Amino acid sequence: MFSRKTAAGWVLMSWIPFLCVSSEKCPAFCICDNIKHSAACVKRNLTEIPVTIPQVTQKLDIKGNNIKVIPNGAFLQIPYLTYLNIQNCNVESIEEGAFRGLGRLSYLNLGLNKITIIHQESFDGLSSLKQLILDKNSIEEIKPGAFSQLGFLNFLNLGENFLVYLPDMVFQGLQQIKWIRLSNNMLNIIADGAFATITSLQRLSLNNNELQYLPTEALSKLVNVIKLEMGNNPMTYIGEEAVNMPSLKILLMDNMALQDVSHKAFEKTPKLTVLDLKNNQLRVLQPLDGVDQLKVFNLTGNPIICNCYMRPFKEWMDKARINVDLICAGPSTYRGEKLEAIRPINLKCESYPEEEHLPVLPVTQKPKKEGATPCPENCDCSSDLQHSTCENKGLHKIPKGFPPDTRLLDMRYNEFYTVPRNAFSDMKNVISLHLQNCKIDDLQPGAFLGMKKLVYLYLSDNLISTLNPAAFEGVPQLTYLYLEHNRFTSIPKGAFKLLPNLLSLHLQYNSISYVTGENLAGAEKLRWFYLSGNNINYIGSDAFNFAEELEKLHLDDNQISEVPIHALKKMPILEELKLSKNPIKQIGNFAFLPLADSLKNIYLDNMGLEKIASGAFAGLGEGLRELYLDGNKLENLPSLDNFTSIDVVTLNNNPFKCDCQLLHLRK
Repeated sequence: MFSRKTAAGWVLMSWIPFLCVSSEKCPAFCICDNIKHSAACVKRNLTEIPVTIPQVTQKLDIKGNNIKVIPNGAFLQIPYLTYLNIQNCNVESIEEGAFRGLGRLSYLNLGLNKITIIHQESFDGLSSLKQLILDKNSIEEIKPGAFSQLGFLNFLNLGENFLVYLPDMVFQGLQQIKWIRLSNNMLNIIADGAFATITSLQRLSLNNNELQYLPTEALSKLVNVIKLEMGNNPMTYIGEEAVNMPSLKILLMDNMALQDVSHKAFEKTPKLTVLDLKNNQLRVLQPLDGVDQLKVFNLTGNPIICNCYMRPFKEWMDKARINVDLICAGPSTYRGEKLEAIRPINLKCESYPEEEHLPVLPVTQKPKKEGATPCPENCDCSSDLQHSTCENKGLHKIPKGFPPDTRLLDMRYNEFYTVPRNAFSDMKNVISLHLQNCKIDDLQPGAFLGMKKLVYLYLSDNLISTLNPAAFEGVPQLTYLYLEHNRFTSIPKGAFKLLPNLLSLHLQYNSISYVTGENLAGAEKLRWFYLSGNNINYIGSDAFNFAEELEKLHLDDNQISEVPIHALKKMPILEELKLSKNPIKQIGNFAFLPLADSLKNIYLDNMGLEKIASGAFAGLGEGLRELYLDGNKLENLPSLDNFTSIDVVTLNNNPFKCDCQLLHLRK
């Protein structure tokens, strides 16, 4: 039996190691807290992992240094770490065994570095890790088995990297993963088995990638995912049973290029409650099958025509009591009204002759299967999807013989040079035509004759320098015209006079140097006009006289030296104005007054802007939502007190003088 004195001796002896450890000297360039067991060596220009951190440290923050390599056994001296931040340290590589010994670590942040490859042994030893942050690196490849030892990981952030391809079993080993973030990569291929074995996943973020088709087979493995983010991918069509995810409740497919959605697209997603399709290119929708639990359906920002073709959808949403957010783009009688406020019986076509020939998407009708589907040699034609493609086939002549019910025709990456008259005369049902990167320099009169239902025409990345208005003869429903990355030096006069329904015109990244009113005759219904990345240095006072319906105008990355206030007077409903990356040094009083009643978003960033007059924003008030002023040379700002509803103001990278002149901003 121990005496009281002996027991006291044992207690004292048991504390000796900890007393010695806690008295370890903290590096001079760090701040150590032995009570909270934390150490911080932030922005000290360190080139190596510090080796004399107190052993009992549980939280280590070394962000903002210059540590290019994390060597083998870098943290063996501090085995009690649970939190480690190595963010923004210019890390290029992680050696095998770099994190060995950190069996208690639950949080690791390696974001904002320069890592290009995740090797199989990169995260050996992190058996308790729950959160791994790898965003904003340069990751191009993930080696097989890279995550095989991270069985307790809950959150993996791989956003803002350079991933193009996800191979089979890439996430093998993540047995308890709940959320994988892959946003803002360059993904265009996802292998069918990419998500196999990670049945615990509940949220997947694939937004802002390059996916042209929904990876249906890969996603079908995710039987427990509740939320899927797919927005900002260049998809044009969602086919039958495309989403096969039995637990999915929230699906975000906003800001894509969707032109058609099958009424059976979500038939195998019975628990879907929130569906977001805002800011796509849908003109009509049918009632959706199999979504009995759907409660919220966002369709704002789509050019949907509220006529008889939308009546079945309206009756369905009313009967199912679904909250559908949809503002009609037409006909003129209902433009700007919410669909929920219109009675189904009032959704008519006969009263509006100009709408009778709008493209109707007959997604309920399946193509006839009598014999083989006709298709030109070297092309692929899908009867089920009603898509035909001859992409990158080295063609020199536009082929004939496509299925007559084709709605999407893709011929990008060929060498046509010219589009002759009647090139598509037998394609009367095509809604979307892709001719990007085809070295086209000539569109002959009647080039698209017969395409009565054409809505989307992609002519980007060609050699076109001029346009004959007759080229667009016979396509009265053309709504979206993409002409960016061509060789225009001016906007061709009268080129759009045969396009009465032109809504969105893309002329970015050409060599246009001026804009005047006579250039845009015939484009009176234009709502979105993109002129970014040209050489514009002159805008006539009559340039936008046609633009009474213009809502969005992008003039960024040009040579404009002052806010074109005289040209802005004819745009009563303009909501978004981009002037970023123009050499505008000063903004005078009342610069945006003509737009005071409508303007919501102003982009004035990265211009070298030196001064904004005190009355520059006069008239702007509660309507303004976003103001971008970052990347300029501003030392102070006028009062922003009138912006009572603003959501975003960016001011970083300006040499502000924080004196009394900025007191209003602080308040």
